[in-house]
Amino acid sequence: MQKAPEAKTGDYVLVIHGGAGTILKKNMTPEKEAAYRSALETSLKKGYDVLQAGGSSLDAVEAAIHVLEDNPLFNAGKGAVFTHDGRNELDASIMDGGTLAAGAVAGVRVIKNPISLARAVMEKSEHVMMAGRGAEEFAAQAGVEIVDTAYFRTQERWDGLQKALAEDSAKAKLDHSFIPSHKLGIQNIDNKFGTVGCVALDKKGNLAAGTSTGGMTNKKFGRIGDSPVIGAGTYANNSTVAVSCTGWGEFYIRNVVAHDLSAMMEYKGLSVEDAGKAVIKKVGDLGGDGGLIALDKNGNIAMPFNTEGMYRGTVTKEGKIEVLIYKN
Repeated sequence: MQKAPEAKTGDYVLVIHGGAGTILKKNMTPEKEAAYRSALETSLKKGYDVLQAGGSSLDAVEAAIHVLEDNPLFNAGKGAVFTHDGRNELDASIMDGGTLAAGAVAGVRVIKNPISLARAVMEKSEHVMMAGRGAEEFAAQAGVEIVDTAYFRTQERWDGLQKALAEDSAKAKLDHSFIPSHKLGIQNIDNKFGTVGCVALDKKGNLAAGTSTGGMTNKKFGRIGDSPVIGAGTYANNSTVAVSCTGWGEFYIRNVVAHDLSAMMEYKGLSVEDAGKAVIKKVGDLGGDGGLIALDKNGNIAMPFNTEGMYRGTVTKEGKIEVLIYKN
């Protein structure tokens, strides 16, 4: 697999991602790149402002992800891709590194910001994961904002579904094109990017992580990926690290990637950089693609991925923001 690990040491307090995939500068218009960079920067500022004001890492994660969920550029919330049946089904999860409390939702259709419903599951119920109509009923009781399904319909995502249907692929096409075209026997697949995530470290030393997604274009049978699965797509533990993943979800579930990274740090004493490289290698060795963001308890970060690019950004405790898109 292609290698593109990134790790930095220092006083980082918040990291975000907007999905990984075949993201090449030659295929990006200046206007589109500027729009992605602006959205990522806005998300970073929103999360940072929460932390600077003394807010919790959970508050910062939720705020940063709201920005990305509300932006149709990303496959989460407003920009969710369509299933085979022409619907939008959203998944999300969040975890508190201080208490190991966690919440997740899967297959919801009318929740404006799934990350907020995931947090409500964590804080207002005895459960960790809720799905489908039951999760939506709980959302109404918990006061989480509900919208009509038409809110999620965007022309670009609808056109993406029509193209996928026309190609009559035997497999559902991932929003980040994590099934390489040669594996499908299809050429020139139009790549879709978007799963979003955030990890944060607050002034009290508490870590948190969250992930939100619209899943796969043309997915069938109520398929659920890694994003709402605690330990696979999301994990946070104050003693080690906070992690949010993006990629071919089945491989992240099978490798329990987010928890595996934490375990490598706890049991083997690896740095966040080395643990990040190791778990992405495991994904690649099995045939999966993607990346992750990780922030340890000391403010060190890693952003490894094995694709051509990953939308990502960081902010230090001094407020220095950096936004990156391409592999190099």
